[in-house]
Amino acid sequence: MDATAEEEFDAYVLSRRKGLLHEAFLLVGDVHAAEDLVQTTLAKVYVSWRRVVESDSPDAYVRRILINSNLSRVRRRRVGEVLTGLVPEATWSGPDHAERLDLVRALIALPKRQRTAVVLRYWADLPETEVAQIMGCSVGNVRSQAFRGLEKLRAEPALRLLTPRGSKSRG
Repeated sequence: MDATAEEEFDAYVLSRRKGLLHEAFLLVGDVHAAEDLVQTTLAKVYVSWRRVVESDSPDAYVRRILINSNLSRVRRRRVGEVLTGLVPEATWSGPDHAERLDLVRALIALPKRQRTAVVLRYWADLPETEVAQIMGCSVGNVRSQAFRGLEKLRAEPALRLLTPRGSKSRG
């Protein structure tokens, strides 16, 4: 990689790393595993940087690498991990910290495909077509997985009292 491409890659990583870490954490449910996943993803992006830059949507290309790397990680795992409702390290603080922890716990409890669809569609705010492309499935499947995931989240007792941002509570 030449010096210009190296600078482009560095700038890309600096601007996107935090968002990738958030998405990876929501996919895997563990801070350290998320960091490993992002590191693996960025190593693969570095190797294929020219193709990433020349693609129609570099962010979608990188997200696809992130999703595929996560799937490979899950397939390679010999001993199953047991996800708990405890988040070892908080990546945010503030008055709604407990609410966010409840949301993360509920996301972690979702099946992998539902969690992926919900995270990409609503956290990353990607259109259904892009999510389908990243997940390697149809738009209808994305809608179905996201719908089922949202239904499970809505049924979660800890989340029932949450008010969506920007909406006013009834009273």
